[in-house]
Amino acid sequence: MMMRRVAASLAPPWLEPLLSTHFFAACPLHPDAPRSECNMFCLDCGAASSSFCFYCRSDRHSGHRVIQIRRSSYHDVVRVAEIQKVLDISGVQTYVINSARVLFLNERPQPRGGGRGGGGASAASSSSSPHICEICSRSLLDPFRFCSLGCKLAGIKRNGDATFIPNPGDEEASGSGVGGGGESSSTAAEESKAGRRGRLVGESREGTGHDARGPALPPPPPTTSRRRKGIPHRAPFAS
Repeated sequence: MMMRRVAASLAPPWLEPLLSTHFFAACPLHPDAPRSECNMFCLDCGAASSSFCFYCRSDRHSGHRVIQIRRSSYHDVVRVAEIQKVLDISGVQTYVINSARVLFLNERPQPRGGGRGGGGASAASSSSSPHICEICSRSLLDPFRFCSLGCKLAGIKRNGDATFIPNPGDEEASGSGVGGGGESSSTAAEESKAGRRGRLVGESREGTGHDARGPALPPPPPTTSRRRKGIPHRAPFAS
């Protein structure tokens, strides 16, 4: 009971309903519409909400806080730019997919390893990368703690040393997705360093493109002088 109260104080009430909602089914109210797949979720309706389509948002959720769920390799993802406004996502691995930074909602199935049971998958995962998820042991690209929002929620319930509640007084930390109550200083520093690395890469690419285009050189001025052919000589008259 105490663990549930701790988790409730560190996570918003709509998070678990979001993670358990089924998305991308056809909307029963707008089956013939071109954008009828249910890929949206209302944060204000919370547990009373289910996935809905673009047209349902206009009809029933006008003025509400709504996030759009996307899909990558048959798994549900959400854009960091949307979710970090309402959640402290520090400690969760992010990915760049279709030029947008996203994170996964739930744990994904582990690749099968050579060992028996789940030990082979965990061993293969941990050997492929020095960074692994604290909950499911999935290998991570960067020094983060969790592979998904679901694993971070499980970590909060188990340890209580992280939080999903953003700090309203720290807009800069909320905008960057780094820093937040409960996270270790080393984790926050690594995430900040990774964010700066990404910005520097983007800036260097933009600068390179600018230099490559550059201002066009003016064309050389037209040559007005003509070469003199020499003094003309009249042919001698035939004798």
